[in-house]
Amino acid sequence: MPSNRSEPSAWQLLAPLMDLVTPMALRVAATLRLADLIADGAERVDELAKRSGTDADALGRLLRHLVCHGVFEQPSPGRFTLNDKAELLRSDHPGGMGKWLDLNGFGGRMDLVFTGLLHSVRTGGPAWEQVFGTPFWDHLAAEPALAASFDARMARSPRSAAASAYDWSGVRHVVDVGGGTGALLDEVLQDRPGLRGTLVDLPQTVARGRRFLAERGLDGRCAFAGQSFFDPLPTGGDVYVLSAVLHDWADEPATAILRRCAEAAGPAGRVLVVEYATSAGADPAMFAEMDLRMLVISGGRERTVEEYGTLAEAAGLAPAEVRTVSSGHALMEFRAA
Repeated sequence: MPSNRSEPSAWQLLAPLMDLVTPMALRVAATLRLADLIADGAERVDELAKRSGTDADALGRLLRHLVCHGVFEQPSPGRFTLNDKAELLRSDHPGGMGKWLDLNGFGGRMDLVFTGLLHSVRTGGPAWEQVFGTPFWDHLAAEPALAASFDARMARSPRSAAASAYDWSGVRHVVDVGGGTGALLDEVLQDRPGLRGTLVDLPQTVARGRRFLAERGLDGRCAFAGQSFFDPLPTGGDVYVLSAVLHDWADEPATAILRRCAEAAGPAGRVLVVEYATSAGADPAMFAEMDLRMLVISGGRERTVEEYGTLAEAAGLAPAEVRTVSSGHALMEFRAA
């Protein structure tokens, strides 16, 4: 007998995957800090427009669309209030989604770069320059505010916390290569008073790291090297850490970074790589998404533990130990081959 239920249309099947209107509307609301303004008492659209520097008619259209999708409420025409979802956009919300979605920050730019995905799929290279005019790392160097946003995002990376799971007993000096503003060193040094650290990153980033570690009371136990990690690295460390660094790069430059670490570590030192890896229990969907993000941003890639081992071998290193943590991160220790 024929079914009384009609089959879903192509639009209905693909709509959850194809909508770009709502994601962009949400990001614009976050960028304009609308949730903060409403929480501060600006509920009328004309007042919201005045305080956000926008057109009242266009802003009303944006908010009405978001109301239809469950973000904000409209108790009366032209008046908008917060609901549970809109609260998540407030700047002071611990979830940090407002900052993540801000189109002026790293999170928002990281999403906008996907407008160049076709370029990456056609060429196999990053899309950042295609979308924003300059390669990713040059863009960060030219925009200090964006670089600071990037540093803040990386400081909250679970890879830094994962590094604290390493057995640091017997280690006297750790060198954090590409360590951003020092979140990993802060994590490792706080409870280990006998341990010293060196922070290696580009000069502007290291300057911010020096201030951060001074605020944490650790600057007296740290040295600072403002330089590229493609240049010879400071020697004398027991462990050279690369946390969330290699996935930013294609195989050839990633191998070059590992080789610099191997040279600096020497025969007695160790190189510790901390990365998200499917063979360490990473969520396949998250791994696939991050793999695509690395491609369009900088031409990098996520890898398996075995693939990192292949890079290390090409850099003159041999595997010593691999540990996994519950977040799907691998702690891969290498020594001179």
